[in-house]
Parts: sequence; structure tokens; C-alpha cells
Amino acid sequence: MSTEVSRRQVLAAGAALAGSAALTAGSEGTAGAATAPIGTGEEKSKVKPTIVLVHGGYADSSCWNATVQELQDKGYTTVCGSNPLRGIPTDAPYIGSLLDSISGPVVLVAHSMGGTVITNAAAGKTNVKALVYIAAFVPDVGETQGELITKFPGSEVEPVSVPVPYTKADGTTGIDLYLSKDGQAAFAADISTADFRVLQATQRPFDADSFTFPTTAAAWKTIPTWGLVAGRDKAIPPACERWMYSRANARKIVEVPRSSHVVMISHPKIVADLIVDAAKATS
Repeated sequence: MSTEVSRRQVLAAGAALAGSAALTAGSEGTAGAATAPIGTGEEKSKVKPTIVLVHGGYADSSCWNATVQELQDKGYTTVCGSNPLRGIPTDAPYIGSLLDSISGPVVLVAHSMGGTVITNAAAGKTNVKALVYIAAFVPDVGETQGELITKFPGSEVEPVSVPVPYTKADGTTGIDLYLSKDGQAAFAADISTADFRVLQATQRPFDADSFTFPTTAAAWKTIPTWGLVAGRDKAIPPACERWMYSRANARKIVEVPRSSHVVMISHPKIVADLIVDAAKATS
């Protein structure tokens, strides 16, 4: 048998197989559909939301790493938004733009000052199905973070906040606040010293003016809300967290009695489980 004849036979066989596959697809649907596992009608109708995580001050997106792993292991797509930490007029539109870029439903989660950001950013965003506040601010319209953090006693972060002047784009001087090397007891008492040193070294400072901008929207008034209280929080007092979550009519409030402010680092599974509760309840 010549090489040319063998080549023609191979091509002919390939064409026959392709034709057979096309006929099968035409009568039974696509190949992917034919081989996909068959689930119940309820399973087919549910779409897992994207989980968007927003960090607060003295931190960056890496503070969510352990929580992200928990969520990804449960099959959830996750996005960590980089919070500019310049205050509501900058931070809320920035995170709002991120929300606009995501197709499908979103569960929006925030820690600490990130709570103020999502409270403003989620207003009017129809794709945001749930808000989850993790040891976070939940302000109402007109309120500032400065008012809320002093509403109840117990915050100890001010003495360990280091002011650093910086030049703004318009030439004026702003003040950034950094968490000092002595800030572990006030901010992250239940993680290792080694982990705290990394957090402190990689932190993003926040503009001191962040505490002075009044909230312009309160998305929790129209979007279902969940909350987590860090029982040994010395940044935002636990009593303040409970009060804010109760005012927001949170569907579920979880308390972690021994947790510091950085509960997403020290207790990531509990944080992830609450997020999943919100996702399942709203999808």
C-alpha cells in the first residue's frame, strides 16, 4: 500500500468520525451537554455568586488569603478589591466600578473600614445580593467613622497609629495613618508575632480624613445583611459592632468570642462559613 493511499484512508476515516459526531450533536445536543452530570432542577437554577472581599485600613488584599482559600475550596469565585483607603469620595466609586465589571450575582464582604466603603458602593447595584460585615463599620447616611468608633468605649488603635504627611495631587498636604510595630495587642492579638510583622510591613495606610467623610448612602437598608462580631476587638469595639448589625437588621450575627480585629486571618473558616450562608440564602 502506497503512502498516498494510506493518507487518503486516514482522512476518510477522520471525516466519517466527524460526520458521526455532528449527527450525534444534532440529535442529542452538544457533546458537553451529553457528558455533563444531570442534576435536579433546583441545582440547575442556582448560580453561585462571585464573592467580592474588601479590606480595611492597615491592611491590603492579602489579609483575605486564608478566607479566599476556604471559599475557593467550596467552589466560589472570589475577587479581592484593592481599597484605595482615601475616604468615601474615592473609595466607594472605585469599588463600585469593580462591582460593575462583574456579571452575575455578587456577595459583597468587607472588613473594618471596608464596611463603610461597601455601604456606599453597593447602593443601586442590582447585582449585589448580600452584604457581609466582618468586624466592620455599618454607617447610616450622614454618619462618619469618627462618630461610630467613639460611640462605645474600647478602641485602642489611636495610640498605635503613626501619622505620616504626604503630598496630594493638588499640592496640599494629607496625613496617612500607619499601624506601628507596637500595634499587635490593639489590632491583631490572636495571630503570631511573625504573622503580625508581615501584616505590619505590607499594610496600606489610610488617609486620616477617612474618619471625617459623612456616609452618603446606606445599602444595607435594601440589601440583606450578615454580620460577624470579633469578641476581643480593640479596634472597633464589639459593642459597637453588635449595635450596628442590629440596626441594619442583620439576618444572622455570628460572634467569635476570642477573636481580635483581624478575624479573617485568625478564624478564616468561621468567616468563610458566614459568607457561604449569605450566598446560599440569596441565590
